[in-house]
Amino acid sequence: MNMIVPRSRLLFWVALVVLPFAFLATAVAHTAGISLLFIGGLFLAVLGDAIGARRSLAGIGVELPPVARFSKDRSGSLELRLRNARRRKANIRLAFAWPREIQVASQEMSVGLPDTSEWSLLAWPCTPRKRGNLRLTAAYLEGRSPLGFWAVRRAVPVQSELRVYPNLLGERKNLAALFLNRGAGGLHAQRQVGKGRDFEKVREYIPGDGYDEIHWKATARRGRPITKVFQVEKTQEVYVLADASRLSARPTPPGAKSGVQPPKGSDEAALRPAGSALQQESPTLERYVTAALILGLVAERQGDLFGVLAFTDKVERFARAKNGQAHYRACRDALYTLEPKIVTPDFEELSAFIRTRLRRRALLVFLTALDDPAIAESFVRNVDLLRRHHLVLVNMLRPPGVAPLFSNSAIADVDEMYAELAGHLRWQALRETQKVLERRGVRFSLLADERLSAEMVSQYLNVKQRQLL
Repeated sequence: MNMIVPRSRLLFWVALVVLPFAFLATAVAHTAGISLLFIGGLFLAVLGDAIGARRSLAGIGVELPPVARFSKDRSGSLELRLRNARRRKANIRLAFAWPREIQVASQEMSVGLPDTSEWSLLAWPCTPRKRGNLRLTAAYLEGRSPLGFWAVRRAVPVQSELRVYPNLLGERKNLAALFLNRGAGGLHAQRQVGKGRDFEKVREYIPGDGYDEIHWKATARRGRPITKVFQVEKTQEVYVLADASRLSARPTPPGAKSGVQPPKGSDEAALRPAGSALQQESPTLERYVTAALILGLVAERQGDLFGVLAFTDKVERFARAKNGQAHYRACRDALYTLEPKIVTPDFEELSAFIRTRLRRRALLVFLTALDDPAIAESFVRNVDLLRRHHLVLVNMLRPPGVAPLFSNSAIADVDEMYAELAGHLRWQALRETQKVLERRGVRFSLLADERLSAEMVSQYLNVKQRQLL
């Protein structure tokens, strides 16, 4: 439905014609007829222009792509098409009901439609500021009447899904050597330590073969010693298990990258006043999702099978380990809309799910937080069942201020001294959890924010080289 509103030109002509002639007719009696003639002429022109304005947007429409893909905090553009079915020159204004998570330089745009083509292409620059699934549901058009006295506005329903994926560019720059495909760069086959675990064939016994390598059934059938030959595993299953419960909603402030908050009075602290925009960092889950996808790219390069699992008090998302670009996109689609939930993780439910679904031995990389004693106790109790069948690695982002005593030499007052002591006690509790897990054969790592992806890739490549699976 079209809506007609007056433009500045109409107000200008009313002020130029109606007001002077109305004043003239009031002041000089014999000029009333001429004044009414001019005012009436303007009224008829405005009325006729209003009638003609109803067709100013006829045949003009907007088409958006059903799905548009972006990366968080990276500039992009929304490609759209404008239809001019009547093929006449027209100047229109276009606007969208942009989600607040999308930053645009201008909320509206003036577009000139030519008379030589029915369709016109337009790219609208925008920058998404939040990962997730967003939608555009309405476009707003404004045209001008033939004489320009009226503006005609119309809302056009559209359906476009804006998929904002995690921004992997920064992480890939940090790991650039892993993704180079030219020259001597990139990943290369590394010498594998050990003999492998996959059975390949049997052969005659050679002096020096261990008793554990003898195939006893074949030995009994043939009446002479027969040895089993193993080969290095060509494809292994790698899963990243991301914790999307309440602790993953905690922000990762700038101080978390070094493990120590900047001291009061320092230049760094002066640049980060309380409540400033610099302190508004993304939640921890954002780092989990990015690191999981980076590890997926590396596993793809190594020829392994990669899968993801996100959990809270239940299993939220699960993609079984496979390989290929289509599977990587499926894993990305499974994670890009993941948001933290204010619930406590249920590791018992997670353990039962893994033992039921994952029959083959796999590398399980947990991304979680164990600085809550109750959560840590539950995790240790349930991981004891998983580590018997799978290789388990646990990674946690270092909370701000958690560091050994005397890590920060710039302590200005008593309050900072007590804060330092509290950070040491929390660090000591995490060290005790690490020792408990290591006694069970589970490696626990406390990592800095900016090193999360790099450390996970290093752990994975180390597992590959040593054939720990």
